[in-house]
Amino acid sequence: MNFISKEWMTLFIAAIPILEQKAAIPYGIIRGIGFWEVYILTLIGAILPCPIIILFVNKSFAILKKFKWLRPMIEWIENRTMKKSKNIVKYELLGLFLFVAIPLPGTGVWTGSLAASFLHLEFKKAFLAVSGGAAVSGLIIAILSYGVGILF
Repeated sequence: MNFISKEWMTLFIAAIPILEQKAAIPYGIIRGIGFWEVYILTLIGAILPCPIIILFVNKSFAILKKFKWLRPMIEWIENRTMKKSKNIVKYELLGLFLFVAIPLPGTGVWTGSLAASFLHLEFKKAFLAVSGGAAVSGLIIAILSYGVGILF
């Protein structure tokens, strides 16, 4: 994979569902990228899919559900997302922010953006909540990955 720089690969990994910053930050560390650079790269990568998901996933899923063989997979994604997003329903934007900000398995920008779309949250507010959550989550992951001493 020498044809892709370590910086671009780090950004790309952060944009992949499930992997996101949780995998991209350790990858960047292993490849020797500095703390703030890996943090910014993964934040950009994680946030890139957010607007597309929030704005277009409902329409896309409605079209995909018309295909019988895709319907079970789409409904599984919807049900899994809504099951994980009970606090988002309860606390709306604060819940969305916290859902993305706390780096646990099954949480993150993709799931948060899906939930925002399914709940028909206002785009600008949802985007800010998800982006802010990604910023906090990335900082937590980076500090834990590098060690607190890197900041001082």
